[in-house]
Amino acid sequence: MARFTLPRDIYFGSGAINELKNLKGHKKAFIVTGGQSMRKTGFLQKTEDVLKAAGMETRIYEGVEPDPSIERVFDGAKAMREFEPDVIVAIGGGSPMDAAKAMWVFYEYPEKTFEDIKDPFTMPKLRKKAIFVAIPSTSGTASEVTAFSVITDYSTNIKYPLADFEITPDIAVLDSDIAMTMPKKLTAHTGMDALTHAIEAYVASNRSGFSDPLALQAISDIFDSLVDSYNGDAKAREKMHIAQCLAGMSFSNALLGIAHSIAHKTGAVFHIPHGCCNAILLPYVIQYNSRVCMDRYANIARILGLPGNTDKQLTDSLVEAVRSLNKKLGIAQTYKDNGVSEEMFKANVKTIAANAVLDPCTASNPRPTDAEMMEKIINCAYYGEDVAF
Repeated sequence: MARFTLPRDIYFGSGAINELKNLKGHKKAFIVTGGQSMRKTGFLQKTEDVLKAAGMETRIYEGVEPDPSIERVFDGAKAMREFEPDVIVAIGGGSPMDAAKAMWVFYEYPEKTFEDIKDPFTMPKLRKKAIFVAIPSTSGTASEVTAFSVITDYSTNIKYPLADFEITPDIAVLDSDIAMTMPKKLTAHTGMDALTHAIEAYVASNRSGFSDPLALQAISDIFDSLVDSYNGDAKAREKMHIAQCLAGMSFSNALLGIAHSIAHKTGAVFHIPHGCCNAILLPYVIQYNSRVCMDRYANIARILGLPGNTDKQLTDSLVEAVRSLNKKLGIAQTYKDNGVSEEMFKANVKTIAANAVLDPCTASNPRPTDAEMMEKIINCAYYGEDVAF
């Protein structure tokens, strides 16, 4: 028996944030956001205004950092318990949405510890105190529709992808006006994160007839619109905002693979943005996994109209298409070219490989792997050598 879970409502398009007025019957909204971008662009104030117009008292919790920490989660949960909201609203990039999801758990269950929930599908039942609304400002993480939250333990430099359908938001609001505020580099990194989500979901061991069409549509739309979105085209930016959400719907149910396993661990150690890590890793992971699912990669290439007659030729074309996309987006192809010194790399690669094996995303990768194989893949991604094992 399998399961497919999505938010109850998804509002999308220009001005979609105004749909928050439909949240009738609620009394208090706790708004979680990141740095200053949502305040500077006016969308934080607009969110608060719409919620107040719906009859709610509001409180804003600002300052969630990129790669939110366990300490941040517990601080936010404490603030929630003081305010006692019946609606939690997260607005911003993946970090405030992920942090707010974890805060939600400890708001409703203050006696729980991080150890209690860090393993996949160990969350208690939520919605006893509040529902959850997610409003993404970036086009990549798709946290607004997923059962995932990535939280960092800075004492060990390990990112933990929390996973449970309990933290799938109740409502997602994809306002394309907010997506227009993204700078170019963020557009590139989040876009490649979305592409990695979709490609990994399409080959993941939990894939299904429900997740496949979403993944393929997302892949097609991302290849069609990401470069134009990066260059500021409004229609392409809107298309990307929908495409990354489709990818999220797919991977939240099909799960992911070792591109994300390695990205979680290298990002925490090398301090490279998550989307950039995925952009670096994706070609190498395709090469590695193609030993067991080349037909799936070949099908992606056919849908994209890439050249090739055999599955091998088509898969090679897909790898080159991803690399070409990286170049157009100004993303260097290796960890070395992204500023990681050889000394730092060699000092950490074995630990990263061992931790990546333990990452929850590894279990759904189509090809089994171990620490030795992980280390080989990471070496290829550092030095720019094709995977041939």
